[in-house]
Amino acid sequence: MPDFNASPLVDALEENLFSVLEKLAAQVNTPDLPLIDLSSGSPDQPTPPEVVASLQAAIERSENHGYPSFWGKPQVRQAIADFYLRHYGVALDPDSEVAVFQGSHIGVGGIPRAVLSPGQYLISTDPCYPIYRSAALQSQACFYGLPLRAENQFLPDFNEVPDHVADNAGLIVLNYPHNPTGALATPELFASALRFARRYHVPILHDFAYAAIGSDTTDTPLSLFSQLDAKAWGVETYTFSKTFNMAGWRFGFVVGNASIIRAFKKLHTHSYSTVFGAIQDAAVTALALPSERLAQLVSVYHQRRERVLQRLAALRWPVRETQGTFFLWLAVPPAFNSQQFAHLLLQEAHVLVAPGTGFGQGGEGFVRISLTAGEEALQSALDRIAGLNLF
Repeated sequence: MPDFNASPLVDALEENLFSVLEKLAAQVNTPDLPLIDLSSGSPDQPTPPEVVASLQAAIERSENHGYPSFWGKPQVRQAIADFYLRHYGVALDPDSEVAVFQGSHIGVGGIPRAVLSPGQYLISTDPCYPIYRSAALQSQACFYGLPLRAENQFLPDFNEVPDHVADNAGLIVLNYPHNPTGALATPELFASALRFARRYHVPILHDFAYAAIGSDTTDTPLSLFSQLDAKAWGVETYTFSKTFNMAGWRFGFVVGNASIIRAFKKLHTHSYSTVFGAIQDAAVTALALPSERLAQLVSVYHQRRERVLQRLAALRWPVRETQGTFFLWLAVPPAFNSQQFAHLLLQEAHVLVAPGTGFGQGGEGFVRISLTAGEEALQSALDRIAGLNLF
């Protein structure tokens, strides 16, 4: 059988961190010590039953059996605009300032391709969600990661952008609550990003994947649009995976600056498919859920975080308590680097965690664990780690 070479672009892409972890998991999962996967970011909670019922009813509608519009149904775009007005006080034009797609991965990967020119810089953070680096590469752009440090609460300092990067900047990509560090945005962070954007005339993409998951039940993460003029300078992507426990449904959207939305929509018609109409109808139901219901959906992560933090304290494993998302960013013991520690946990305890360096060199010295594994799995994993007497 002939063996064909991948394109130079594909050759240049780094191996997807999560596919690598999936392969590692398969190698050590044994009947006597089953693997506990703390690397995954897939919610383990059920989708709200009213959303499921909405999908079941929508499947019966004949109009949902044909090709959907690339732009999304008017009613789902209006529901998104209503959702943002209700939750963030932001008025959006559903025709020009909203776009929908099959999961926010398409948004954070496609928007850079829609706005960057070859040779420009995509400025993000180090560490970061790895797709931002590959999005820059696929855009024929360069990636620059602002270093995130514990002493700065893992928030970037735009004063550290080198002049040659700033002068050639084409897009800023932020993601708060932050994956993987759990850092939470402050008004000052978004204000400084906007000052940089105005000075260098560069747009901002804010990946708001963990919009509903702050550090506790009283903590509401900040939208980029909490800044008054942010919509003029940027867009924000949103996923149904975390807020609504709809990871497998593959529905997301982007809102904000009309020119960025327009460029992305044009790319979308050439590069991606459309969203099944019945899923769009179910999305309308999800977007109409009251705030109290959304808080109930994510409350399980807060409960798990509190219990895990208690166990970590008992283990004398130091950790920042104020973290958002459904992950925890943990420092590795002094005798290890990230890869070594992750390897040890996998081989000796059959516990899979994400090494910090999978998110960039700035992740050295840390691992990320997920709170989506379930209460029993989390406690069992911590029991196994305690048995290693590492702390």
